Amino acid sequence: MCCRRRTRASSHNQGVAGEHPVLDIRTYGLVAGGRDEFDRIFREHVRPMLERHGITVVAAGPSLLGDDRYTLVRSFDSLEQRRERLERFYGSAEWLDSYDASVMALIEAYHTVVVPAPPGM
Repeated sequence: MCCRRRTRASSHNQGVAGEHPVLDIRTYGLVAGGRDEFDRIFREHVRPMLERHGITVVAAGPSLLGDDRYTLVRSFDSLEQRRERLERFYGSAEWLDSYDASVMALIEAYHTVVVPAPPGM
């Protein structure tokens, strides 16, 4: 049988990564002409806020391959830490009141993958 869908993907993934460090890799497709403003907001406000919430930003910035693309790579000690810190970050009054609407207005779509971090990270 080919291509059977897993109904408990998150449980399956936790078995793979468990308490091991993970990388959260997010790519953004931005509205036409929105990359510079998105980058400014990220550098000046969002990145410092992520760091205040204990979220390590490994890399971030405009894509070298497209005018309206952006990438954010974050690291976490475990899937559980990722869940907890992102819930706290995206649920914070600072994010919701100051940045959620303005940042989301610049995003057409985004995709996130979470992979085990390489040894030594």
